[in-house]
Amino acid sequence: MQTHVSIPGNDAPLLNVRAPEDIEFLVKESEVLTGKPGRTFVIAGADRLSYRVQWYPMGSKVERLDEHGQALSSQHLLPREFLNHSVVEALRAGQLFTPLVRRPG
Repeated sequence: MQTHVSIPGNDAPLLNVRAPEDIEFLVKESEVLTGKPGRTFVIAGADRLSYRVQWYPMGSKVERLDEHGQALSSQHLLPREFLNHSVVEALRAGQLFTPLVRRPG
């Protein structure tokens, strides 16, 4: 499903996300383990764009994050719309990563 990788300049180990259906699983995993909504994903390009994705039965909410984790913009997307989002485009190019999540405490 995923492989462990690291990106220079980032202390947290990152997972490479391989399939669109993994995004839903990873978001839910993060929510269960942390108690916080959504999960952060990073596009491993020159800009290292970060997004927080929240999953809902009828679609998703995607927030573009600044360097402090604050939302710059937000989109509510239907499942078919999400498949055309830059997060999924990065996944198809092998450039989508997410930090490992551990239970707090």
